[in-house]
Amino acid sequence: MTPTATTSLSRLAYETLEPFHILAYFNPGLGPAQEDTGLDGHAFYVGARGAPLGPCAAPVVSAAFYNFNPDLVAKSWHAAVDAGLDRVHERRNAMLDDSLRQILGDSADDALLDELASGYTRLAADLPLGGRPLAAAWASAPIPETPRLRLWQATAVLREWRGDNHIAALVLHGLNGFDAAVFHEAQLPDPTVKRKVMGKRVVLLTRGYTEQDWEDSIDRLAEAGLAERTEDGHRLTAQGAAVYDDIEATTDAAGESLWSGNSELLERTRPIVKAVLDAGVLPGTRRK
Repeated sequence: MTPTATTSLSRLAYETLEPFHILAYFNPGLGPAQEDTGLDGHAFYVGARGAPLGPCAAPVVSAAFYNFNPDLVAKSWHAAVDAGLDRVHERRNAMLDDSLRQILGDSADDALLDELASGYTRLAADLPLGGRPLAAAWASAPIPETPRLRLWQATAVLREWRGDNHIAALVLHGLNGFDAAVFHEAQLPDPTVKRKVMGKRVVLLTRGYTEQDWEDSIDRLAEAGLAERTEDGHRLTAQGAAVYDDIEATTDAAGESLWSGNSELLERTRPIVKAVLDAGVLPGTRRK
């Protein structure tokens, strides 16, 4: 994204809360949780994230996840449904609660976590949910008992709400499914602009696509005038960069009013997120 003089509150909220959210999908307790439920990594992820949708048809989950291979989602979803979505949901919560307890220790007491959980729950309760299926599902999920999990679930609703908005922006610009992921991974025309990307290997592994799928996607983006091939991959064209900026700005704008007047809540959450980052369990982090 092109740098601006100020960062929107919506983006600041996303960047602040995202590490806290993804702890549910990257932590040392995943192995035992998968063994207990009899699910592989993909099935546990799809089941744990999609559980609040209930035992719906697999294409519904694929639509909500957007850039995952529909065949992978279908296989994983069927396995998770067979294992029991409530069971997967509860096992994920137990794993997450244990991870947060170990990471936070005495750095945050239950009173602080309870206050933060109440603040984010209040924000989540005021969200317009029309057209946001995954956020709506999470907003209807049972409220956990511990302050740690209540905080995580409230931020999960907010996170998935932003994700639903982002998908709407992608659809508006004609970027469907895997092409949206490959588009996001492209180099920017200005190499000095820094941003976080997953990398080709991780995208293919986690989204369930092949090298040929990747190459075919680049061809489609090039044909649309959004990207061009380079010696070491692909880069957005000027048109592609404009589309990229507009998608990000549209996503931010959709949530800007939500965060107006709530910057203090984010500031109070930063020590919690820092503890998660310092634990060194998330990709690209080291224990401190």
